Amino acid sequence: MREDIMSAIQCIGILTSGGDSPGMNAAIRAVTRAALQHSMTVKGIYHGYKGLITNQVVNFQTRDVSNIIQRGGTILRTARCEEFRTPEGRKKAYECLQEHGINALVVIGGDGSLTGARIFAQEFNFPIVGLPGTIDNDLYGTDVTIGYDTALNTIMECVDKIRDTATSHERLFFIEVMGREAGFLALNGSIASGAEAAIIPEISSQRDQLSDMIEHSFNTSKTSSIVLVTEGEITGGGAAGVAERVKKEYPQFDVRVSILGHLQRGGSPSAQDRILATRMGVAAIDALLDDQRNVMIGIHNDTIVHVPFSKAIKNIKSINTDIMRALEIVSK
Repeated sequence: MREDIMSAIQCIGILTSGGDSPGMNAAIRAVTRAALQHSMTVKGIYHGYKGLITNQVVNFQTRDVSNIIQRGGTILRTARCEEFRTPEGRKKAYECLQEHGINALVVIGGDGSLTGARIFAQEFNFPIVGLPGTIDNDLYGTDVTIGYDTALNTIMECVDKIRDTATSHERLFFIEVMGREAGFLALNGSIASGAEAAIIPEISSQRDQLSDMIEHSFNTSKTSSIVLVTEGEITGGGAAGVAERVKKEYPQFDVRVSILGHLQRGGSPSAQDRILATRMGVAAIDALLDDQRNVMIGIHNDTIVHVPFSKAIKNIKSINTDIMRALEIVSK
């Protein structure tokens, strides 16, 4: 069967879409070299789905992915593409794939990117395998996503530096991190950096986290405190929104806000992200050769798994309650 599939899939395309994440280049490198190992032609598609519509497609050889494993960002660039959300735009993308003789596609990105991949694959019966490239770590079916470990380490290093100032001035710092509707960065970043608490979306809908922390965590023995807050309205408007509430309701605290922003996306990928991206990139080609399609490559208990797009996108990835309990215990 594998020989028949190989004869059908002779050329693959690679693109990165949505927000960039450290390790994407390692994934591009692995996909390219694994495909070339199986005598496939490889085409790099620049600027994500937009590049398919505007025909930004180039041939890739081994030399095109040399010396990129250590680089952050993505050599293929990335972009949002509203036109790809329309049937007309997706038809243009399909015609571009046909023009270049691309038989299958590897898409590296987050939930929005994989949602687009799923729709496109269904409309045109086109083989697509996704790799989870997002620092938010919010895709269901994989223990970790490409870029998450590096971003977590960046947060830890930034908070370590902010703590010096927080301690010197005896202040309460609210530090905003990325994640949108997922609190993995804030929760694990809090434990790694020794922060006193984390305000995350998964708990905001269940109880008033701020009141709980003020009443139980910020005791008189502490002269300074750091709280990590996931961005967005679910957590009360992110760090700035939470800080404004504290100033009004608890004026005794000297409050400061720090928004880490795009610092979290950049930087050279960690060893873990380089290894993860490489394993997933090779697994993507293996999946295509085994006639797998419309699946995301994930990792569970250090084993590669195939997760249907529908599950990866629609299902909600839960926060580990043991980690939450650990933070509550050590922050007292």
